[in-house]
Amino acid sequence: MAGNKLSLLGVSAFCESMASMLDAGIEISEAASLMKQKKGSAGQLNEGLQVIESSLQEGSTLKDAMEKSGMFPEYALQMVEAGEATGKTEEALKRLAGYYSSQHSLKEKITSTIIYPMAMIVLIIIVLFLMLRLVLPAFANVYETLTGSLSQSSYSYITYAFAFCRIALIVMVVLVALTVIGWFMYGHGFRKQISALLSRIPAAGNILKNLALYRFTSAYEVYLSSGFLQDDAIAKAREMSEHPEVNEKIDKAKALMDEGNGFARSANEAELYEPVYGRMLIPAERSGDMEGALKRLSDLLSSSVMTSSDALLGSLESILSGVLMVTVAVALLCVMLPLIGIMNSIG
Repeated sequence: MAGNKLSLLGVSAFCESMASMLDAGIEISEAASLMKQKKGSAGQLNEGLQVIESSLQEGSTLKDAMEKSGMFPEYALQMVEAGEATGKTEEALKRLAGYYSSQHSLKEKITSTIIYPMAMIVLIIIVLFLMLRLVLPAFANVYETLTGSLSQSSYSYITYAFAFCRIALIVMVVLVALTVIGWFMYGHGFRKQISALLSRIPAAGNILKNLALYRFTSAYEVYLSSGFLQDDAIAKAREMSEHPEVNEKIDKAKALMDEGNGFARSANEAELYEPVYGRMLIPAERSGDMEGALKRLSDLLSSSVMTSSDALLGSLESILSGVLMVTVAVALLCVMLPLIGIMNSIG
């Protein structure tokens, strides 16, 4: 069966439920059966669980059964396979549940950072369109009637309002078009190119860098807890990062590890993490609690990404609100000044 992939939250829910049942002593095949809805229910997850249950009853491993269902990403399959090979299936499922839950939260945060400003820009476009089609033409017709020829009167600067609104409208439309094109390209084979372009923007670049570090660190911790050797865990976790600078530092740390250094020292010398983060790893490595330190570091990086996203969203909101207010204020000022002049001449 080649079904559609589950959402991040769906994968997290499956792994968490399966881990809980295994922890309670329930057999894997029975756990898959218990997770299904009532007989006859349709749905992608229910169909996938039916495939998993049938495969497990035929003697397949959990990894093979999950792969056959076609619902799970390759990373999850690798983790479950490693967990089964090392006798840590339950631990691997728990780590995967936490990993995909965090990924979902980060995805939602980053999506809101993009969608909310776009909604603001669309609002600005609607306001400018109404100004150009309804408000400004109505005032222009009134002044044209009063003066005979608006272009040759002393109140011709109402045309500045039209020009200002048109320029602002064009800029907003271009921003929306570029965002839509970039979003489409990001999801259709140009992920690295778009990420590299955004990395040049200071605020966005910092978020993308910390996001790449979070994905690498979280994946590395899950690989280690699932029984992978350190070298293999780093090589596989590197695939989760798509940031050129981060990947370069990971490669440098890996080279230092090949010379006999530990991960903590290698990561610090390669400047993979900021010093305040990197220092967490040294005592953890000496005490044998590297996995715990990596988990705490992943949480800190995740929190950093969310904080930076909130700050960027707040800045964009303020800027766009300011653009809307300034544009409307300038347009109305250009409209009202002729009215004031006419009233003064009548008075």
